[in-house]
Amino acid sequence: MSLLGLLSILLLATATNGKGGKEHSKLSYKVEAVPNSYGEHGEGPHWDIESQSLYYVDIEAGKLLRYDYQENKVYKSKIEGEDLASFVIPIEGQNGKFIVGAARRAIIVDWDGVSNTSKVDSVLFEVEAGEKYAGNRFNDAKVDPRGRFFGGTMQYIGNDTYPLAALYKYDKGNVSTVKKDVGISNGLAWNEKLKKFYYIDTDTYEVNAYDYNFDTGVPSNPKVIFDLHGAKPEDDLLPDGMTIDSEGNLYVATYNGHTVYKVNPSTGEVLLAIKLPTKQITSAAWGGPNLDILYVTTSAINDQPAPAGTTFKVTGLGAKGLPMSKLRL
Repeated sequence: MSLLGLLSILLLATATNGKGGKEHSKLSYKVEAVPNSYGEHGEGPHWDIESQSLYYVDIEAGKLLRYDYQENKVYKSKIEGEDLASFVIPIEGQNGKFIVGAARRAIIVDWDGVSNTSKVDSVLFEVEAGEKYAGNRFNDAKVDPRGRFFGGTMQYIGNDTYPLAALYKYDKGNVSTVKKDVGISNGLAWNEKLKKFYYIDTDTYEVNAYDYNFDTGVPSNPKVIFDLHGAKPEDDLLPDGMTIDSEGNLYVATYNGHTVYKVNPSTGEVLLAIKLPTKQITSAAWGGPNLDILYVTTSAINDQPAPAGTTFKVTGLGAKGLPMSKLRL
């Protein structure tokens, strides 16, 4: 199917009742390609309410991208002097400034959201210094509802020591290790009502729920609430990025899976399988004026055919997201 043919795909999805049966009603949703949204390794979507924009990255190109909702247009910017850009998160109270993952550094980048180049302002902090960690880089990151940064690393280049990555927290100038012995640090989400933090280490094939103290920013008591161990080994179905809706359901992107799974974290039940027209699904974020559009990033690395690398918007899901937080310095 041509890319033009993919611009408007109407899909019928059947939710499960948790017992393997089908509900009587069907939910129709629509998947559309965001125009000119290609990134070879699209990742890290962040919806900014103030500018009505979706920020995301093309990791291995060292680029920042911004989809302007009103203009229906994507702007792309190469960060000067940087080869990698793993995530992009706006900084509270500092218009045009973002925290960006660059190798094992978290840098502050200046970008007006339009120019095709952007500049490094400063290095906020660095993790995993030394030759031992030379093959690591930052991967996914988000900010909790109190403005604290959580972001983790992954082994980008082969190393005999494994697992060698970790999840980190940055809070008012202090960097601490949240979790060691991580393979690929990935999806993050919080539920204030239930006082939960959700986290994915892709190499475990699992989504874990933690009790979360919002006053201290400390997670504890991890528990597996969803896993993909039951998938066929040849499919290598991997949990990647993740978001949450206003009712507390998780949306788990699957690398190699063509799918974002809507999951009830209390029961582990798959409520909906949202199908995309390419298999390497990297992450998802709610956006739009009513936070009811699910934006989904994808990757074209490993010689994936079009429309791989396109960012998609999914409407008609009957759900809404939560506002995403900016970094508080």
